[in-house]
Amino acid sequence: MSTSDDTPILKPAARGMRRNLATYGDPGFSLFLRKAFIKAAGFSDDALDRPIIGITNTFSDFNPCHGNVPRLIEAVKRGVMLAGGLPMEFPTISIHESFANPTSMFLRNLMAIDTEEMIRAQPCDSVVLIGGCDKTVPAQLMGAVSADVPAIQLITGPMLVGHHKGEVLGACTDCRRLWGQHRAGQIDEAEIEVLSGRLAPTQGTCMVMGTASTMGCLVEALGIALPGSGTIPATHADRIRAAEASGREAVRLAQGGPKPSELLTETAFRNALTVLQAIGGSTNGLVHLAAIARRAGLSIDLEEFDAIGRKVPVLIDLKPSGDHCMEHFHWAGGVPKLMKELGDHLDRSAPTIDGRTIGEIADAAEDVPNQTIIRTAASPVKPTGGMAVLRGNLAPGGAVIKHSAASPALMTHTGRAVVFTSVEDMVTRMDDPSLDVTADDVLVLTNAGPRGAPGMPEAGYIPIPKKLAQAGVKDMVRISDARMSGTAFGTIVLHITPESAVGGPLGLVRDGDMIRLDVEAREIALLVEDAELERRRSEWQPPAHLAEPSRGYRHLYLTTVLQADEGCDFDFC
Repeated sequence: MSTSDDTPILKPAARGMRRNLATYGDPGFSLFLRKAFIKAAGFSDDALDRPIIGITNTFSDFNPCHGNVPRLIEAVKRGVMLAGGLPMEFPTISIHESFANPTSMFLRNLMAIDTEEMIRAQPCDSVVLIGGCDKTVPAQLMGAVSADVPAIQLITGPMLVGHHKGEVLGACTDCRRLWGQHRAGQIDEAEIEVLSGRLAPTQGTCMVMGTASTMGCLVEALGIALPGSGTIPATHADRIRAAEASGREAVRLAQGGPKPSELLTETAFRNALTVLQAIGGSTNGLVHLAAIARRAGLSIDLEEFDAIGRKVPVLIDLKPSGDHCMEHFHWAGGVPKLMKELGDHLDRSAPTIDGRTIGEIADAAEDVPNQTIIRTAASPVKPTGGMAVLRGNLAPGGAVIKHSAASPALMTHTGRAVVFTSVEDMVTRMDDPSLDVTADDVLVLTNAGPRGAPGMPEAGYIPIPKKLAQAGVKDMVRISDARMSGTAFGTIVLHITPESAVGGPLGLVRDGDMIRLDVEAREIALLVEDAELERRRSEWQPPAHLAEPSRGYRHLYLTTVLQADEGCDFDFC
C-alpha cells in the first residue's frame, strides 16, 4: 500500500490478542478462534483488549534455585495488572546445575530455543524472564535477543548463608573445600552428611560469586534488569517487590520498548565485561556473554576482555576471590554501588531498561557507611581483574584462568603433564595409590569440551589426587577444555580452544610432557618439538562417541555446537 507520492503506509504492529495469530488462511477467524478458547479460562473482553505480558514459568521440583518462582510470578502479575496489562504465564524448560545429565551446559541451547520460540509463537507484547540457576539466565537472554520482543530479566536471587560450628558457609565454594577435606580424611562421613544440610539452607541460587551470581550482576550491567534487582536474596520481601516492579516495567515496555537489540549493544557488552572482571566473576560468564552477543550479531573480543582485566581491579570481597557472600554485597549497595566505584571504566551513557543511563544509576547508588565488601580503586581486593586470557601452542584459540581465585605461587609454573583422556578416565584413576603424580605436576584433562564430553561439563575443577590431598596439597596447576564452577578456587586453566575432541593441540599432550604456565605473560605452552607434535597429530583419532550414530537433540548438539570462544551456541543460531 502506498500514498499518491508512493510513500509507503506502514500498518501499526499487531498488539495483544492480534499478535502472532495462528495461520488458518483467515486472520479474522484466527482471532475469533483464539478468543473463543481463551474465554474458556474466564477472561473478559476488557482483559483481552489490554497489552499482553508474557511471564516465563521456570519452576521445577528439580530446581530448588527456582523454588520461589511461584511467588515471583504472583508478584509480577500484580505489577502487570496495576499498570493496566494482562499477565500470561507460560512454562519453559527449567535447568538446575546439579540435576542435569550430562551437564546443564548441554541443555542451555535447548532452553534458549524453547524460550525464543515460545516468545515468537505467543501473543506477548513484552515478556518477563524469570531465571536464576547457572544456565537459565543466559538461555533466556539468548532466546529473548533472537525473538527481539521487549523483555526484562528478573533474577530469582541468591540463597542466604549457611552456618556450621560458628563458620559462615557459602555454597558452593565451601561445598568444594569441605568435600576436599572429606576426600583427604579430615571430615568423616557423619559430619559431611550434616554439612550437606547446611550448605544450601534456603531456596535460591549459590550465594557466592558463582555463575548464577555472576549473571545476576551482569544483567544489571547490560541494562536489561532493574537496578539493584540482581543481588536481592531469594527469600527477602524486596525480591517480591522487585518482581512487582518488573511487572509494571514490562507494561511500559509493551508500549514501545526498548527491545533487547536496542539495549544489548557493543557498549552494553563492554560494560558487562568490565563488571565481570571487577566482581571476580565466573569464567562461565565469559562463555555466556559470547553466546548472547552472537545472538545480537556481535562478538566478544577476548583480547579486549584481557586488556580490561589489566586495568580494572577486583572490587568485590566475595568468595571464592574474597571472604563474603551475596547478601553482604547486596546490603553494601549492590551493583549500582560497584558501578559507581568503577567510574570511567564504564560507559556511563549506556541506556537501561528503566530509561536511565548506567551513569545515572551509579550516581544514585546507596552509600553504606563503613562497609568493606565493595572496595574503592585505592583499596581493591585484587589489583587487576578476576580473569586472564591465555594463548600459546596449547591454546591457539585462547584459554581462560580465574587468577583472582588461584594460588599466587603457581602463577608462573612449569611441570610435568599427568594426562586423563576423558572424565571417565579421571574418575577411574585419580585416587589410585599407584598414580604417578607429585604436587609439582600439571593435571591435564582432555576430551571434556563442548563436543568431547559432550556438553563441556564443570569437570575442569580436577580434584587433587587423593594421596596428595591426604598429604596436605591444596592446589595444583590443572588444565582442560572443560568448564569450572565460578564457585571454585584453584590454579585452573579452562576453555582451551580448540578442544581436543575436534583436533585441538590439547589432545596431543602425553604423560611426561612439560607444560609452562605464565599468567603475567598470558602464556600456556606445551614444551614439545613441533615435529613431534606433527607426528602425534597424524596418529590422532577423535573420541569414539563422535563417530557413533546419534539422534534427536544429541545429534543436533554434536553436529552444530561451537567452541567456547564463540559461546558454545549452535552454529545456525
